[in-house]
Amino acid sequence: MITAQKGTKDILADEIAKWHFVENAMREVFEKANYKEIRTPIFEATELFARGVGDSTDIVNKEMYTFDQKGRSLTLRPENTAGVVRAYIEHGMHRISPPVKLYYKGPMFRYERPQAGRQRQFHQVGVEVFGVDAPSCDAEVISTAIAFLNKIGLNDLELEINSLGCEKCRANFREKLKEAVKPMLEKFCDDCKMRYEKNPLRMLDCKSPECQSYLATEAVQNAINSDFICEDCQEHFEKLKGYLDALGIKYNVNRLLVRGLDYYNRTVFEIKSNSLGSQNAVCGGGRYDSLVTTLGGQPTAAVGWAMGMERLMALIPDVNASSLDAYIVCQDLNESLKLAKYLRNNGLKTEFDMQGKNFSKGFEKALKSGARFAVILGEDEIKAGKVTIKNLTSKEQVTVNKEDILTQII
Repeated sequence: MITAQKGTKDILADEIAKWHFVENAMREVFEKANYKEIRTPIFEATELFARGVGDSTDIVNKEMYTFDQKGRSLTLRPENTAGVVRAYIEHGMHRISPPVKLYYKGPMFRYERPQAGRQRQFHQVGVEVFGVDAPSCDAEVISTAIAFLNKIGLNDLELEINSLGCEKCRANFREKLKEAVKPMLEKFCDDCKMRYEKNPLRMLDCKSPECQSYLATEAVQNAINSDFICEDCQEHFEKLKGYLDALGIKYNVNRLLVRGLDYYNRTVFEIKSNSLGSQNAVCGGGRYDSLVTTLGGQPTAAVGWAMGMERLMALIPDVNASSLDAYIVCQDLNESLKLAKYLRNNGLKTEFDMQGKNFSKGFEKALKSGARFAVILGEDEIKAGKVTIKNLTSKEQVTVNKEDILTQII
C-alpha cells in the first residue's frame, strides 16, 4: 500500500470545515483592512531564497527541497515573503501609490523533523505591506494579526517585540556580540560557529539549551543589552510602542528576539499562544526594508508576518460542516437529477439517491445523510406534479406542489 510521505498529511472531509472557517475569517479581516490576495508559484529559482532568506539560515542550509530541471536549480518555497517580493518587483508594483497591501495563503515545504503543528508540507497565511517606513505601519500590521487571531477565537495571546536597528546599528551590535562570544566560541554548537562567521545575530535564535546557557553569561548579556540602536531607530521603536499603547495592545520587549531569517531590520515581533506548550509561537514577522533592493528592486520599505495554519488548527475547536438541506428519495433518476439541479440552483444543499433502487433503502440513506428534509418523489407524486416533504427531525410530512418546495423547506 502506498501511503502519504512522512511529514505530509491528508486534510480529510471531516476536518475541512475548520480550514474553511479559518480561511473565511482571514479573508474577512484582511479585506476589511484593504489587503489584496496574491498567489505565487509553489516553486521558484533557488537563488531567490539563497539571496532573500539568507545563506546563514537553517532554512537555506538544511531544509529546502531543491531539484535540478535542465540545468536550472529550483526550490519548493520554504516561505512566501521572498516570492511576494519577487512578484512585487517583477510586476512593477512600485508604481502603485503606497501602501501596497497583500495577503497570501498556501503550502510551504521544509525538510525538518515532523512534530505537532509542524509538517514538511505545511500551510502559511501571511501579509506583506510595501512602501511605508513609518512605525504606524508596523503597528497596523501587528494589529491586523491580532484581529485575525481574535476572529478565530484566540484571545490568550502574548506579543513580544524588539528592534534590530538599521544596517549601521546591526554592524555595531554584531561586533559587540562577536567580541563577547569569542572567548567561549568553541563551546557553542557547530551551527552557531557557522552563524558566528556569517550572521552572529542568528546565534541568539539557537534552540540548543547549552548555547542558550552561554548566551546567558554576563558578558554576552551586557552586549545584548548595550545601547547599540541609533537615534533614528530608537525613535522608530518608541513610536511603535506608543501606537501599540494607543491601540490597547499589550507587549513585552524581548532583546533576544531576532527571528530566524536574515532579511529583518528594525521591528521584529512574535505573537504567542499560552495553549501550545513549548512551541507556542503562532505568528512571527517584522520589517525588511532592504529585501526589495537585495532582490533587484528599487529601495522600498516593507513589513509583514506569517502564521502556520496547522498550529492555528490545533488551537481552535472543531467546526461542524453545514448539514444537507434536502435528500431526494426517488426511483426515477431523471426526476431526481432535475429536482436536485433546481434545489441547488436555488441555494439548497441537496443530495439524492443515485442508485434509485427502492424507497426503503433510499429513505434509509436520507436518514443517515443528516439532511433536514427528505423530498420524496413516488409515481403518484410525479403524475400529480407534487412532492412529499418529510421533516427528518419532527417526523412531520406534507405533500405540496413542486413550485412550493422552496417555500416549504426554507
